[in-house]
Amino acid sequence: MIENMNVYEPEATFNDNDWAVFGGWVKGVLTVQPATITFTKKDGTERVMNCTLRGDMLPVVEIKEDKTPRKQNDSVLSVYDLDAQGWRSFTVNAVKRVSFTMSDD
Repeated sequence: MIENMNVYEPEATFNDNDWAVFGGWVKGVLTVQPATITFTKKDGTERVMNCTLRGDMLPVVEIKEDKTPRKQNDSVLSVYDLDAQGWRSFTVNAVKRVSFTMSDD
């Protein structure tokens, strides 16, 4: 098995459409495997988070039918933080780096 580290950093010249595409790509990566996301928090500090959206790594969530659904915000991505063992979110255009390991079987 050969492992390859992939690191992606968004371009400083990204426009709104580029950020939307990038956000979709990040979400796609996270649904397949865990990744390390480095982003700037609203208070200006940098945060490094190991997270995922891979179904078999997420906790079982009880669905309450009477709960009003939240308004979807495509500029914010909710992910499962593997270190904190809880749901966290970040603004897509605050992402500085995405890194993940791909393995060839």
